Amino acid sequence: MKNKRIFTLGTAALALGLWACQSGPQGSDSDRLASDTVAQGAVRPSADISEKLQKYTQVRLTADLGHLSNNERQMIGLLIQAADIMDGLFWQEAYGNPNQLLQGAQDRELARYIGINYGPWDRVANNEPFVEGVGPKPEGANFYPADMTKEEFEAAQLADKTSQYTLLRRNDQGQLITVPYHQAFAEEVKKASDLLKQAAALAEDAGLKKYLELRAQALLTDEYQPSDLAWMDMKTNRLDVVIGPIETYEDHLFGYKAAHEAYVLIKDMAWSERLAKYASFLPELQRNLPVDARYKQETPGTDSDLNAYDVVYYAGDCNAGSKTIAINLPNDEEVQLQKGTRRLQLKNAMRAKFDEILEPIADELIADDQRKYITFDAFFANTMFHEVAHGLGIKNTINNKGSVREALKELGSALEEGKADVLGLYMVTQLHEKGQLEGRLEEYYTTFLASIFRSVRFGASSAHGRANMVRFNYFAQKGAFARDAQTGKYRVDFAKMRQAMNDLSRDILVMQGNGDYAAVSQLVEQQGSISAELQADLDRLAAKSIPVDVVFEQGMEVLGLN
Repeated sequence: MKNKRIFTLGTAALALGLWACQSGPQGSDSDRLASDTVAQGAVRPSADISEKLQKYTQVRLTADLGHLSNNERQMIGLLIQAADIMDGLFWQEAYGNPNQLLQGAQDRELARYIGINYGPWDRVANNEPFVEGVGPKPEGANFYPADMTKEEFEAAQLADKTSQYTLLRRNDQGQLITVPYHQAFAEEVKKASDLLKQAAALAEDAGLKKYLELRAQALLTDEYQPSDLAWMDMKTNRLDVVIGPIETYEDHLFGYKAAHEAYVLIKDMAWSERLAKYASFLPELQRNLPVDARYKQETPGTDSDLNAYDVVYYAGDCNAGSKTIAINLPNDEEVQLQKGTRRLQLKNAMRAKFDEILEPIADELIADDQRKYITFDAFFANTMFHEVAHGLGIKNTINNKGSVREALKELGSALEEGKADVLGLYMVTQLHEKGQLEGRLEEYYTTFLASIFRSVRFGASSAHGRANMVRFNYFAQKGAFARDAQTGKYRVDFAKMRQAMNDLSRDILVMQGNGDYAAVSQLVEQQGSISAELQADLDRLAAKSIPVDVVFEQGMEVLGLN
């Protein structure tokens, strides 16, 4: 299979345009961004960029807009403009002002690859730098001063230093201070807020109108809980937008800081109605988790729901490197316990990854007699229940160490993704036995294995990549699958995979409930690496020009709205 080459500058050009009209944080050193990685002058690659671009295949991101009203079509334009502002803010958080970097990259392919990665570090190659003169990516990205140590941070007496919505900077005396997002990015969030208010004025759905108004206010205050609650209350809206500082994956130092992103979404009402029934099973599934009662004492919110969407625009964190195809939000533990979460399945993006990536991987790495078990329905269900499974287990430690996220720090995201993967498969198994899922269980298990090969290629810089490496090695040791030395293909042992699923579920839930940072660190260290044998198999995928991920051709023109 040959990749579709990527010729447009896309994100890189967009970033330059945004920075040309945005001033960014101003004022004292405390307000300026921390990273300065490229010297003045030409920006040159330190690797073969043409080869790197072959990791991605371009997909045109479209959807059926025929059922939308004129107001809703206008709203899409406003929401895309607001999303573009989130894109610029993510540049600041991930790297800093990109003007010098992008303007110095006179080679179009290099500029394109910088845009895909939101900086000079390769997100699907463990953040290796690909620009001459650039050192390792700071673990704290640009949320913290580049010279700050963990010890200095821990010693700082700053009440909101662990807030998801503050930057750490230095004052004129060199001391650490915090700067709230709504102050550091005041000009940008004001523009985005105004755009959301304009969209709210056009909204025909009362729930969507309320959410947009509250989200517009949240951007100006960093108080997101009211808008999260309103978002959970929406049920009949056809348009949706996920926007703001949301996930903490970019902060590899502590996992505290949320990065800006946006998705503009159109709900598939028919698919969503079909999925709605599954949320009602959460309390029962929680009770049946294969772990001691102490680790499943919390009750998932019963207002959780599942929805299918066509995504028409990605921006910021979710658009960097490997692209998200399903979402589980809000992340606020209080909202989750009160209302549950909403799981958003991005159907068109999911289909693109299945067709362009997963099927070719299965052709190369799955045993011929099990290849028939690779299906889109199983991929969709496994992905969906991964997101649902974020709501299972435990959010707060059982030994007064605070929330699981606080206790596990920078390791929390990878372990949570691992939990969601394995508990998602557990949910599939339980629901299949209840007669609530069609198809054969072998389809879900075999497609699950193929999906590990897909996600492990994202590398150790990705929480999803680390989670998949741990699970692959854990399952291999349990005999859940075996590799044929002659063909280099893998065969699932369905009984052993089920046992491994239960064992790993138990181990992860106990580590989360105990807030056991040391145990998680040991698990990642022992199981989080790629063996030489697996790497050779992954290299076969690259040799066959099977892409690692997708990039999107997207926007108003693509949607036919210009």
